[in-house]
Order: sequence, then structure tokens, then C-alpha cells
Amino acid sequence: MAHEVCVKAFVDDPSIFGDCPFSQRVLLTLEEKNVPYKTHLINVNDKPQWFLGVNPEGKVPVIKVDDEWVADSDVITRVLEEKYPSPSLVPPSDVSSVGSKIFSAFVTFLKSKDPSDGSEQALVDELKALDDHLKGHGPYINGENICSVDLALAPKLYHLQVALGHFKKWTVPESLSHVHNYMKLLFSRESFVKTKPAPEHVIAGWAPKVNA
Repeated sequence: MAHEVCVKAFVDDPSIFGDCPFSQRVLLTLEEKNVPYKTHLINVNDKPQWFLGVNPEGKVPVIKVDDEWVADSDVITRVLEEKYPSPSLVPPSDVSSVGSKIFSAFVTFLKSKDPSDGSEQALVDELKALDDHLKGHGPYINGENICSVDLALAPKLYHLQVALGHFKKWTVPESLSHVHNYMKLLFSRESFVKTKPAPEHVIAGWAPKVNA
């Protein structure tokens, strides 16, 4: 039986999948594990009553597992790993935090209005650390096989590429060749192509935060 999954809808058209990287992470996990699912697109500006009934906090994503609704992408992916252990997406503990600071560094730089505040260099430093790791351990975080760390990073790197390219005309430095190859590898996977939001939806999602 297919799992019911509630994910963010596009703000301007609730019939289309929206720009939430955490929602995409859950869909990527389901796709990579070949677990059947049915999506409910949730308009976060006008949440349906049934959704608030099963999920009072109103956050997405949430998934129904064994008649219980589970929230938070970290918890959801852990529950899915326990229920569907094959193929395993569990990373070794020594790589579980690789790239974990990239998203916050990206958001800080994206929202920055001061070119001299160091936020660009902070992001480059985090991407350089990822590049160094991939150089010795790639092509994925844990070598040849994709793992949950990759599935958490993929949507965030996609948002980074799309949003910074649009709002700041910025791209990942060419010198970080392993990161470039990694992004191409992730973005070309069938699971990613099937679950990614359109670039214009990512841009529309970040616009209010950038222009605040």
C-alpha cells in the first residue's frame, strides 16, 4: 500500500509541487528505496483542516507510516530506513555531518546586502570542505553508493545553484571541480529529476526572503 506524504505545494499554484528541500528529501528517499507513495500537495498559506487535524503544527513534510503521521524530514528518513532497510542509505558515522553547514551558509549569503560581510567566503569555505571530501571519497559522500547524506544535500545544492544564480548571478567556483561533478551526478539521477521543483518555483519561494 502506498504511503501518504504531505509536501509543500507551489505558492502560486497549489496543484504543483513546491520548493521545499525537506519535502524533496523525503520523496528522494522513497524513490531511491522504491517505496510506493501518494503525495498530498499542501498550500502552506491555506492549510486544509484535515491536514491540521493529523498534524497540528502544520509543518511539511509529514508521512503516514503504520497508521501514524510522522513529521520532520530527519525523523521520517530514519523511520523509512528502519521499515525499508534495503537498499541501505545509512552512512558511516564519520561522514554523516559532511556538508551540514552548507545550507545555512547559503541562506546567509543569499540574504546578505553587504558584499564585505564575509558571507560569500564562508559559503566558499564550506563548499571547499565538501570538495576536499569528495576528492578523497567520491563520487558520492560515501563512495560509489548514494546514502542519506547525499539525499539531504541534493535539494539544498539545487536551491543554492538556482537561487544564487538568479539573485546574485553567482555560481560555484570552477576550481571546485569535485562539487560540480557531484551536483551533476545528483541532479541527473532519476529520483531527482522526478521530484525536483521547477527553477522558477525555487526563485519564487526565495524572493520574499531575499527582498525582505
